[in-house]
Amino acid sequence: MHRLAEANADTTKRMASAALKTDLLRALNSPDAFSRDFSTVPLSRIDAPDGKFRLFTWNIPMEDGSHLFEGLLLVRNGKKVAVVELHDQTATLGVPERTALSADRWYGALYYAVIPVKSGGKVLYTLLGWKGYSKVEVRKVVEVLSFKGGTPRFGAEVFEVFDAKGKVERIRKSRLVFGFNFQVSMSLKWEEASARIIYDHLSPSRQDLDGQWPFYGPDMSYDAYVWERNRWTYQRDIDARDTGRDGKPWNKPPRE
Repeated sequence: MHRLAEANADTTKRMASAALKTDLLRALNSPDAFSRDFSTVPLSRIDAPDGKFRLFTWNIPMEDGSHLFEGLLLVRNGKKVAVVELHDQTATLGVPERTALSADRWYGALYYAVIPVKSGGKVLYTLLGWKGYSKVEVRKVVEVLSFKGGTPRFGAEVFEVFDAKGKVERIRKSRLVFGFNFQVSMSLKWEEASARIIYDHLSPSRQDLDGQWPFYGPDMSYDAYVWERNRWTYQRDIDARDTGRDGKPWNKPPRE
């Protein structure tokens, strides 16, 4: 990892990342991979609370300002354990929020939190992630990881969204993607006390820049998502300072 951080040219960075992946694959294919302490490895790592997986992600910042992402997923399926490589295909995904993906077609990100929820007897692991995107834009991602057998799937239509008129859209999003200017920061976190995902609401710096994410930033208001009725339900204009209100928003969005 240190070689990757110190590399300057794109070719050197890719070589350092490949060497890192080889070393990590060797460690993850060892019998003690699920119990081994990886705390000294300078990568983003999340462990499923139920012991289902360990997920390692890292990024390669390129000279043009874009980022490539790498990931290795250690999966437990009954008595079997497997290592799955994730392949970043960000450049090929036209509308990432509406697309179900796989390990070979992954919307790369650095994950820093996992929130398990249950839907129809199935566990969905909601992931919060950071995504460097370009010289002028950074993104945050709310992803869903699930498994069919030992095969990972990314994305699930469980995110409630509203149209421009405030009506609930019939088709939910498979993941949430937030873009904003590289000079600002966006908070996206799991608040365990109120069992909700809280995040900065983003707005353009001028009205005529609506839809152009490099010109977006926090506008001092906060929104949230709460898991209920087998979906992540949107809550608008919540008071993020008050964690004792059981996640109830001040102003619920209009319903159909």
